Amino acid sequence: MKKIKEFEVNTIKEFQGLVDKKDFTISQAIVNSILSNLKTRKKHIHILSVKCLDENTILDITLEKSHFAEALKENLKYFIENEMYEECQKISEAIENLNEK
Repeated sequence: MKKIKEFEVNTIKEFQGLVDKKDFTISQAIVNSILSNLKTRKKHIHILSVKCLDENTILDITLEKSHFAEALKENLKYFIENEMYEECQKISEAIENLNEK
């Protein structure tokens, strides 16, 4: 299993800003976590961590396996925008496989 991506921010608001501006590294972290856990039997997987320096906390973000396809579909458009077509193919195939189940 791949190492989970950790985002280091000063405040939660700063991380929310990254989410709001649709920071591509967040999308990549989500997709990579899902793709590396497609065969898991776990109901939830750890997607990414957010280390908040001001509050001295770490938020662990998880995703329920039943939402994998939906999350991949949502993030596919950002991979298309960044012209990462090889990854787009992998994402599309994963969506198809998940929808067959």
